[in-house]
Amino acid sequence: MKLNTKIPSNLKVAFESELEKYRQHLNSGNYKDAWYHLERSHIIGQSYPIEHTYSHWLMLKFGFMQKDTKEVLGQIIRLLLGGWKSFIDHVPLGNTGGANVPPLKSMPIPNDIKNLFNSK
Repeated sequence: MKLNTKIPSNLKVAFESELEKYRQHLNSGNYKDAWYHLERSHIIGQSYPIEHTYSHWLMLKFGFMQKDTKEVLGQIIRLLLGGWKSFIDHVPLGNTGGANVPPLKSMPIPNDIKNLFNSK
C-alpha cells in the first residue's frame, strides 16, 4: 500500500498558486471565482493529507462566510474523513471537494492539472 505523506514540489507550487488566486478573488468579493480556485486546489492536493485537509478547512470557512449550512455540514464530514483517505492514497480523483458533489465520486480532471500529475 502506498502512503502519501509529502506533496511533490511541482504539485505544491500549483496548489499554492491556486490558493493565492482563491485569496485574491475572495478579497475582491468575487466569490464564484474564489470557489473555483479553491476547488482546483482540492483536486491538486487531495492525495496528500495536509493539503487535502487544508482545502477542506478553507471550504468550511468559506461555507461559514457564505452562511451556507449545507456546505458547512458537508465540510465537517469531509474534514473528519478526508485526511486519512489521502494518507492511504484512496481518494476519488478529480473530486472538487464541495458539498455539492458526492464525497466519493471521481470526476474528470482538468487537462492542465492532469498534465501536472503526469509530470510528477
